Amino acid sequence: MKKIEGVFAPIATTFQGDGNIDFGKFSDNLAKFDKTGLAGIVALGSNGEFTMLSHQEKLDLIQAIRKGISKDKLLIAGTGCESLKETIDLTKGAADRGADAALVINPCYYKRDLNEPTLEKFYTAVADASPVPVMIYNMPGNSGINLSSSLVIKLSAHKNIVGVKDSGGNIVQISEILASVPPDFSVFAGSGSYLFATTALGGKGGTLAVANVAPDMCAEMYALSAKGEYGKARKIQLDILQLNACVTSRYGIGGMKAAMDLVGFFGGAPRLPIQPANDAAVTDIKAQIEKLGLLGKYK
Repeated sequence: MKKIEGVFAPIATTFQGDGNIDFGKFSDNLAKFDKTGLAGIVALGSNGEFTMLSHQEKLDLIQAIRKGISKDKLLIAGTGCESLKETIDLTKGAADRGADAALVINPCYYKRDLNEPTLEKFYTAVADASPVPVMIYNMPGNSGINLSSSLVIKLSAHKNIVGVKDSGGNIVQISEILASVPPDFSVFAGSGSYLFATTALGGKGGTLAVANVAPDMCAEMYALSAKGEYGKARKIQLDILQLNACVTSRYGIGGMKAAMDLVGFFGGAPRLPIQPANDAAVTDIKAQIEKLGLLGKYK
């Protein structure tokens, strides 16, 4: 398959007022993303409200994305679940519907039982059973478990584990991984706040919430970094920091969706119990978008 590199948007799931998925709005967003510099789309990531969706909704969204984007853009599907069986079932279902790779977050509910040897067995079993390449997803802010650099390095030896998306924000840990994994192992930044640093150290790209709002800026930052044009890439990184904060740590999913509305994608409301951004948050987000010249850019 095509090498997994570049910037991916962990696409938002679009909901109607009654809470059902709006596939029409979803397709409209896909058509717009398809014209950007993104390398592809991540389905069912944290920003896609993965945990709010039924098994069938997840499969339907994967299928809609594959139909809605060009063949040259990769589709990575989030398939990590609490049980090994469900993870494998969803991974196979995703592959059947056109996913090029699986992004697998670790189980996390039974934290006391999920030591490093157990997680190594989990990922190894998923990779053994998966018909598509597997990327590890480290998201300690949501899962409450950090997948250590030593674990990721061990797993990188598996022929069907091809990368990691690290959303922990620990650049030392990312550096340790990059220092010891095979050269073709794709180490991804999990946030727009450290895409430049990750790429400069040898990372292959990122899956970024802010790429739902500023896809071309994020893609340009990566391209410049990959070419060694660090001054230009650094400027974009610094320029985008406040917008990135607005759509992640500051205002969460509701903030990201409000930002999407402002730049011309459809964000809409999150699925309950997550709440939309309030008026003060939208005002702050709009100010950051205007500074970057992105207001209405993707209408």
